Amino acid sequence: MSMFCYQCQEAAGGKGCTVKGVCGKTSDLAETQDLLIFITKGISVYSIRARKLGVVNKDVDNFIMESLFSTITNANFDKKVFIQRIKLGLQLRDTIKKQYISAGGSLDIPRDASNWLEKVMSILGTKYTVEEALPEAATWFADTVDAFSEKASTVGVLSTKDEDIRSLRELLVYGIKGIAAYLAHAFNLGYSEENIHGFMQKGLAATLDNNLDANDLVALVLECGKFGVDAMALLDKANTTSYGNPEMTKVNIGVKNRPGILISGHDLKDMEELLKQTEGSGVDVYTHSEMLPANYYPAFKKYSHLVGNYGNAWWKQNEEFESFNGVILMTTNCIVPPKASYKDRLYTTGVTGFSGVKHIPEGKNGMPKDYSALIAKAKKCKAPKEIEKGEIIGGFAHNQVIALADKVVEAVKSGAIKRFFVMAGCDGRMKSRDYYTDFAKELPKDTVILTAGCAKYKYNKLDLGDIAGIPRVLDAGQCNDSYSLVVIALKLKEVFELDDINELPISYNIAWYEQKAVIVLLALLHLGVKNIHLGPTLPAFLSPNVAKILIDNFGIAGISNVDDDIKMFMTN
Repeated sequence: MSMFCYQCQEAAGGKGCTVKGVCGKTSDLAETQDLLIFITKGISVYSIRARKLGVVNKDVDNFIMESLFSTITNANFDKKVFIQRIKLGLQLRDTIKKQYISAGGSLDIPRDASNWLEKVMSILGTKYTVEEALPEAATWFADTVDAFSEKASTVGVLSTKDEDIRSLRELLVYGIKGIAAYLAHAFNLGYSEENIHGFMQKGLAATLDNNLDANDLVALVLECGKFGVDAMALLDKANTTSYGNPEMTKVNIGVKNRPGILISGHDLKDMEELLKQTEGSGVDVYTHSEMLPANYYPAFKKYSHLVGNYGNAWWKQNEEFESFNGVILMTTNCIVPPKASYKDRLYTTGVTGFSGVKHIPEGKNGMPKDYSALIAKAKKCKAPKEIEKGEIIGGFAHNQVIALADKVVEAVKSGAIKRFFVMAGCDGRMKSRDYYTDFAKELPKDTVILTAGCAKYKYNKLDLGDIAGIPRVLDAGQCNDSYSLVVIALKLKEVFELDDINELPISYNIAWYEQKAVIVLLALLHLGVKNIHLGPTLPAFLSPNVAKILIDNFGIAGISNVDDDIKMFMTN
């Protein structure tokens, strides 16, 4: 096989992509990303040792964070970017290594010399442990693209031979990738937590340690969930402090007759800077997919040229970007290989990229990014083609729902609301995901859906009505706003004076696609939530034994069919 990747739900055949990614990435791109992950692990080996000696390198922290984020599914397809990152990573590894040694760290001991050294030390009567040895990721070096390519083919997922250890290592890495994404958004707003970076590096380094068994790795996976909660809480603080608490909002899904810029992805700082620079320009701004929740924030409502939301989830962008007619800005994942009909109108920024697509760099010396090229281009474009009319409602993050707590509690006590269904997560291309639309339609009228992430596009435009003025679909926002759903559940647990979060009338039927959904799952497990159902398929990276651990200890399960699943949920 020319590659192996199974980090997303669309892994070919439910096993893994081996020729070309279903997402569109080529085998050489996949292997280059594997090498970058390998380098971040090597950097982490030195960084966690340096941290114990009081040395923290912020450049290392940010490099690892951004590198992991760039390898998330559908984030960046530009191989040149990853080659540059690999070169920079090797430089940073050397820097943190020197800082570690200067702080009193021990000299390098290559891992391939550890067996010989252990015997020598034993003869001398000196205790030696393999922990002191350095893995290859901390010592390997090359400086040519050909050498990178040669090495890349040896360090991917399948380089771990034991299926269960491989499964747990990858589950840990994917969880850390999700943390990296949320941490990056918070960082862009000036928020960071050193201990979260420390755990990420600890986890990455642990995947190189052959002394760790399955139990050790399971413990790290659950610890990853804890730091996932911390990362989501940090981002929630960053977003709400910067832009106010999301409010219940009706969002227009029609269009106006002026040229437009369509902004997709997750980064609210990019949203803010774009709105400021387009004000008074004669160009309107529309949100797309995971940027929809920007419409819920008070700080953005003051911009009259923020028209509303255009289109649906990420996977429909080929047709919707074409019909939009104007400029499109991708701030994060999820980008798919663009069609020629709109490629010249597409721009990327942040960690996102695609070969041949124009990229907006970071502003210099702390200044905002320069979106003048987008605005000039947009002015020459036709107005968007209308694909739908009407409004959708959202803005039900934890502050808004807690403000409605009296209504919600009364509805539960009176029996008007029998059960809540957490249907957060991701949308995707597979026909089997229509299950979630049918599930929402068939749910009893005395149930309420709590959602976050682009999974909501399967049902947020259905007329499901309300219960005593409470909409039956409560959209908390982006995938990272799954934190709000946790806060809401914990608040209900407190109000009803329950000992266990699992005693609440809440069921979890979550759709997943990529690595940010993985960290949401691990966060829920850390909080003790059980009996979570995942679909449309269970992750390919869960080996049978690892899946059994999750099933036996946490009640993780898949989905079957709408009728049987609703009966099961309503009787439990």
